[in-house]
Amino acid sequence: MTESTNPVNILEQRIRVGDLDWFFRSVDPDRGNTLPPVLLLHGLVSQSYGWLPLLQALGEQGFRALAPDWIGSGFSAKPERWEFNYRPETLEKALSEWVEAQALERFSLVVQGFLGSVGLQYALKNPDRIERLIILNTPIGQGAKLPWSIRAFGIPLVGDMLTQDPLLVDRTLETGGIYQVKDKDLDVYRRPFLTTSASGRALLATVQNLNLPQVMKELEAGFATWERPTLIAWGMQDRWLPFELVTTLCQRLPKAQVVKLEQVGHYPQHDWPEKVQEAVIPFLRKLIV
Repeated sequence: MTESTNPVNILEQRIRVGDLDWFFRSVDPDRGNTLPPVLLLHGLVSQSYGWLPLLQALGEQGFRALAPDWIGSGFSAKPERWEFNYRPETLEKALSEWVEAQALERFSLVVQGFLGSVGLQYALKNPDRIERLIILNTPIGQGAKLPWSIRAFGIPLVGDMLTQDPLLVDRTLETGGIYQVKDKDLDVYRRPFLTTSASGRALLATVQNLNLPQVMKELEAGFATWERPTLIAWGMQDRWLPFELVTTLCQRLPKAQVVKLEQVGHYPQHDWPEKVQEAVIPFLRKLIV
């Protein structure tokens, strides 16, 4: 494992797990406390870069926190589909192996977006590892649908062209959110697509294999017996996932805490990170006391 430290004490690291090279960002205050670590999982077409403000805030509060780029996303490996099929169960298995490699025995999990559902699959299969669960604008029930702007990435021929266009990052982040993304941030989000055509092929394969209807059935069944403390912090201006999904989930999880994030879209950690911090950090700390 190699690492480098930036001025805000957020580490940029790489680790090889099996045949896969993972890139991730982390904070580790090492203050001798027993706070459970926090794992942050991004959605399409984001990457761990979007968690920088929350990583910083968690580190200031004494939490160890880790945010990987999914395989096929950001600066992690982008194997060809004959090497890695990008199905939810394959991504979930890869995540499980990464968690083992990081020696995360019990941790809090934060998920967001149209890959966050894979994180939820992991949580439901490994409830004893989850200290608490935080859901930010993630498909969580059969009412969830892929928006056309993402579904188009998986169309044969059309998707092959769309996913090779670095500007897809701008269009997707700004359509799902409600604010213009800063140029300095877009430079980071675009970089994988400007560096290698494998980024586009990985995105194409990921979208084609999301199998959202089946995954949503699995999540609904799993949440029927879910007992870990859960926070749902929802961007209320999400153009893709309606708040009705939260209402339906709360029928299965009546003890879940819900926070409405006004003036926030599909990507809360990008749109208004301070509001995310105000919801997430008290939830994490209150349950420890």
